[in-house]
Amino acid sequence: MKKDIHPSYGPVVFRDRAANHTFLTRSTMTSEKTIEWEDGNTYPVVDVEISNVSHPFYTGTARVLDTAGRVEKFQKRYGAGKVGAAGPTGSIGATGAADTVGKKRG
Repeated sequence: MKKDIHPSYGPVVFRDRAANHTFLTRSTMTSEKTIEWEDGNTYPVVDVEISNVSHPFYTGTARVLDTAGRVEKFQKRYGAGKVGAAGPTGSIGATGAADTVGKKRG
């Protein structure tokens, strides 16, 4: 590595304000605020709004979309299981061109 071009990499405490959770890790982030850690040393502390303790994905409180309702609405609007004009092996789509996927030309 080249000298004097990289930021210093050292221990930093991150504090999740929403969940009142702190953890010690290494980072290039710094802060003027400090905190005394469990080992008796003083480290810079960086306040974050969200972490793995308070994020909905990790806590299991993430919202699940009602995909079944959307599928039913689509089927109700456009019909379910209708066979196109070209029959069950190929159908005429919205562009008016026959579906030729998997068929040999020629």
